Amino acid sequence: LVDGLGVLGWGVGGIEAEAVMLGQPISMVLPEVVGYKLLGNPQPLVTSTDIVLTITKHLRQVGVVGKFVEFFGPGVAQLSIADRATIANMCPEYGATAAYFPVDDISIGYLVQTGRDKEKVLCTKKYLEAVGMLRDFKNSSQDPDFTQVVELDLHTVVPCCSGPKRPQDKVAVSDMKKDFETCLGAKQGFKGFQIAPDRHNSVIKFNFE
Repeated sequence: LVDGLGVLGWGVGGIEAEAVMLGQPISMVLPEVVGYKLLGNPQPLVTSTDIVLTITKHLRQVGVVGKFVEFFGPGVAQLSIADRATIANMCPEYGATAAYFPVDDISIGYLVQTGRDKEKVLCTKKYLEAVGMLRDFKNSSQDPDFTQVVELDLHTVVPCCSGPKRPQDKVAVSDMKKDFETCLGAKQGFKGFQIAPDRHNSVIKFNFE
């Protein structure tokens, strides 16, 4: 979650954590960093969940296992801290080691809204500005160099649901009925229940207390 607030972090094993706490160094291969550029504005009725599921599915297709993902571009300014934290927290679903959102004015505003000392927040903002770490996502001159860059236009995101079994199996709401009917008869698996056609309209009664 902290990656959504501009704090770079990733999961480690118990032994690695113990070693660091006892003063031992750990080594890791310098990861590739994939830049994920967000453009445009979300359509009306599109929820944070729709955006998260779309990004998750896209990154699984791109292939980011073992890599860092950094989000940039003017579309990032359309995402709340809650949106960013959710996307960052979903990184195990698309295989990335970390999914990072740099600090911007929205991040600073979140600190104020959650009751942090205003003087400390102002000091933090000035420090980040001084060292060039406060990002203006609408200023393309601040965009870093990445190993690879992929893009998503938020305007192309449509209301969707996930499933029937895995979060990365995103289905547009307009296609849900057709997709589920297909899944009923499909071979048993992530997108299939292998139910005989003559049982598709079966009605089962039960009591719920």
